[in-house]
Amino acid sequence: QVQLVESGGGSVQAGGSLRLSCAASGYIMIYGCMGWFRQAPGKEREGVAAINLPSGFPFYVDSVRDRFTISRDNAKNTMSLEMNSLNPEDAGEYFCAANRLTSCAGIWTVPARFPNWGQGTQVTVSS
Repeated sequence: QVQLVESGGGSVQAGGSLRLSCAASGYIMIYGCMGWFRQAPGKEREGVAAINLPSGFPFYVDSVRDRFTISRDNAKNTMSLEMNSLNPEDAGEYFCAANRLTSCAGIWTVPARFPNWGQGTQVTVSS
């Protein structure tokens, strides 16, 4: 049974930083794709960043490129998202997701391609 647990959300002012973490159990993070999605009220769930687990190659949506950094720690079986220069448009519920069977290419922005999800962690950014 794969379980993903997010942590690290909170409230910051615009320009601030947060670090989200996703701890995986029942799943050794050595193959597949893991990603971060966010969902703001009234909006669709959006892929923010993803990482190919074998290589560590990252993927970012344009709006967060150069501000967010995704990484994984194989020894701790965790994935993280370092978020800098946050703005109110970054606010929302952030979800960790995993697809153990395939690489990120072509799927990382599609929620339906990720079978495993965490419960989410809230990020609030005040202007």
